[in-house]
Amino acid sequence: MSDSKQESTTEEMNYLDHFSELRNRLIWTAVVFILCMAIGLIFVKDIQSFFVRGLEVNLNFLGPGEIVWVYFTMAFLVAAIGTIPFLCFQLWLFVKPGLTPKERKVSLAYIPAIFILFISGLVFGYLVFVELIFPFLLSLNDGMFDVMFSVENYFRFLFRVTIPFAILFEIPIITMFLTSLGIVTPEFLTKTRKYAYFVLVIIGTMISPPDFILQIVVAIPLIILYEVSIVLSRIVYKKRQQKQEEALHD
Repeated sequence: MSDSKQESTTEEMNYLDHFSELRNRLIWTAVVFILCMAIGLIFVKDIQSFFVRGLEVNLNFLGPGEIVWVYFTMAFLVAAIGTIPFLCFQLWLFVKPGLTPKERKVSLAYIPAIFILFISGLVFGYLVFVELIFPFLLSLNDGMFDVMFSVENYFRFLFRVTIPFAILFEIPIITMFLTSLGIVTPEFLTKTRKYAYFVLVIIGTMISPPDFILQIVVAIPLIILYEVSIVLSRIVYKKRQQKQEEALHD
């Protein structure tokens, strides 16, 4: 009976140790986030100048609250970009003791991939907004009205387009990770392809203006990402099966 109690106490202590370690890593992540946000606030004018360069319409502040919203939103975006790799690395350090040397090496490669895909999504969303969506919306006016945008409305619409792309560009990495855990298989992704296409088209419709061509243009990259995810899932699934077969033979 005493041995059972001792084992229970040991398990509880291990659980508390893991919880404490995770808490500390999240605290450090929060510190990095705050520092990155402070950097974003310092360079917020440069960031704002980048987003409005070449803009043919004037942006107007309708109230002091808009200034605060825009400044903190841009700083938040900078903080998110700067914190993502650090957060992923902290999570990797947390699970590292339970991984084999090969798994550590493979999983560590996910971190730069997550960061690169997030940035790629932001850049792609920004180009879609600047080159397609915004010019299309301006063309609808056709000189009938004086064009005037508030700063908050412009940046809110800009972030509404770019941030979803940044998140959706993580689909291949998420698919690979879920496949490595055995939660998703290539067969499942293939069978649900038509439903996935439908969802991605809906997302493209929500992001882009009510124009059929633009909606297709926005949806096509998302569909390509899904197809890439299937290919990567097959690669991960094949390696996982080979590993399981080697384990059975051993």
